[in-house]
Amino acid sequence: MTLHRSPLLTALLLSCLCLTAGCASHADRLHQFRSDFFAGNLDQATTEIDELIEKSKEDADVLKLDRAVVELVSGRPENAERLLREVRDRFDYLEQTSAAELAASMVTDDTAIAYAGEDHEKILILSLLALSNLMADGTDATAYSLQIAEKQRQLIEAAGGEEEHPELAERQVALGPYIHAALQEETFTNPDDVVRSRTMVVEWQPDFRDGKADLERAKYEAHSKPGHGVVYVFTLVGRGPTKEESLEVPTQAALLIADQIISHNASQSLPPTVAPIRVPKVVTRENRIQEVSVRVDDAAAGSTATIVDVGELARVHYEAKYPAVIGRAVARRVLKKSAVYTVKEHVNADASPVADVALTLAGIAWEATETPDTRCWGLLPDEIQVLRLELPAGPHKLTLQPADARGPFGQPASVGVNVRDGHNTYVLANFPDNRLVGQILTSEEVE
Repeated sequence: MTLHRSPLLTALLLSCLCLTAGCASHADRLHQFRSDFFAGNLDQATTEIDELIEKSKEDADVLKLDRAVVELVSGRPENAERLLREVRDRFDYLEQTSAAELAASMVTDDTAIAYAGEDHEKILILSLLALSNLMADGTDATAYSLQIAEKQRQLIEAAGGEEEHPELAERQVALGPYIHAALQEETFTNPDDVVRSRTMVVEWQPDFRDGKADLERAKYEAHSKPGHGVVYVFTLVGRGPTKEESLEVPTQAALLIADQIISHNASQSLPPTVAPIRVPKVVTRENRIQEVSVRVDDAAAGSTATIVDVGELARVHYEAKYPAVIGRAVARRVLKKSAVYTVKEHVNADASPVADVALTLAGIAWEATETPDTRCWGLLPDEIQVLRLELPAGPHKLTLQPADARGPFGQPASVGVNVRDGHNTYVLANFPDNRLVGQILTSEEVE
């Protein structure tokens, strides 16, 4: 019998044995960390994410995104900014996936490719960089706000342009021009820049409640009345999108992409029918919290409004590339089956029932151990919201509380702020559900 003499068969069986180990998904590995974070156990969450970064060097980049959120809401915006800059630069470098990694992913799965971030994550890295910097010294916030628009333009062009994916152009993140306008409005060095940025906010986020009022003010009014300043209350609201395993039937577009991959890698053709395949899919969540109610010195002052719908942004960007994700999974399945048939021919499996069964089982195991790539930035909010308040100069107490359509609920949280005459003060709070997680950050604290 020739079963034990085939190097190809031996390699195939060893590959299957290696692949059967460590098949826990990204979400499984981070379950305890995320549970502790949302429960407000930030010290424990910090220890857990640091251990994961140390153990999973290949996933360090995406894990550092979650680590940055922990740093930010813990009141360390400078550390958050450093981590976000590091991952931003790595993702820029990894956008050019190596041919070797692509080939390896056809033998294993997409987790063999260094994670370069989803498109919405690349945009939101810059968004969180701008917010983190505002909570620190604010010196780079203008640059970050401009980079948000530039990155979106690059991603739209890389996807085929506005003609192929008009939905990407229609759902651009308005946080960049919003922050840019706020900063320019304070200095009042170029009023036309303020109007242009406010106009972009209205065009990019037409549903933003305060967009048109902000634009009218920019055209006809000063930054604030004499003896007053402005407070911008930014909130990270709800639990944002993640990726989960999904069973999908390949679409025609996905099959076309798969056929192109197979033609490039092997001589066989795509079978006429392909069974459902396991792939990652972006999922959003229903969050009770819809806004954050704000009180100033115990008097109602308003509520935050959505400037970035993170869940919708993630969904639209991922759907634009989803046929390619399915196409790669289809191609991988076909190429693996072809490899098994090749080995069967090499060892003359027809003459050895034992070899034929062993190879069939090895092929099944090879496919079964494939893990959909569910790596993602799991601590993103569902929405980024903001409220602009014009207040008399001096110290004030702000009280924030989660709210839904019926009004405030959950636990309120308060912070003291110092408003300077003619200047901006920035506040940032994280409300993933019915209470604050971390602390409320302010750029101007009460002395």
